[in-house]
Amino acid sequence: MKKNKISKNWVNRQRRDIYVRQSKVDGYRARSVYKLIEINEKFKIFKGGLSVIDIGAAPGSWSQFVARTVKNGKIISIDLKKMEPIQNTTIVQGDFTDPKIQSEIKSHLNKGSDIVMSDMAVNTTGIKNIDSIQTGDLCKEAMIFSKEVIQKKGFFISKIFMGSTFNEIVALGKKIFKEVKIFKPKSSRKDSKESFIICKNLR
Repeated sequence: MKKNKISKNWVNRQRRDIYVRQSKVDGYRARSVYKLIEINEKFKIFKGGLSVIDIGAAPGSWSQFVARTVKNGKIISIDLKKMEPIQNTTIVQGDFTDPKIQSEIKSHLNKGSDIVMSDMAVNTTGIKNIDSIQTGDLCKEAMIFSKEVIQKKGFFISKIFMGSTFNEIVALGKKIFKEVKIFKPKSSRKDSKESFIICKNLR
């Protein structure tokens, strides 16, 4: 009974959500695209010809936006889940934390990547502290990977949760990059503890 109630609440919230409605109008697969659009409006990251790696990409709305924005660029999208094709995008299905998958990603790069972005999150347990720690670990893994593939003036963008690993992730960002900013888009739900870390220029 409780599960049904939660499901109904979720459905009702989706119906009321302006970003869910807007994503259908704009032809995007998920409302999460508006977080990336806001990040781009603030930090002016995406332009034509860039090479972009999208980690935790399913269902693909971030990659859709990038495909529309970085014309003549290169997009590599990775997720555990199977994704529907996206124009001008190479899709890799598998566990990003697997060294074989990371090698496969690198094999698609002619040179380094201009942007590595991650919207990875664990399947939530409902215990916010555990979810925050596990998602934080994924962010750190993506950040360390970005150091191996990113161009000197490249960007790293990742979801980050306020919690026990927050300061540790920011410190790692400052160790790897010269510029580190934290930003919470308006399209992030008010009850969500998520923000995004935006890092620029490798040290």
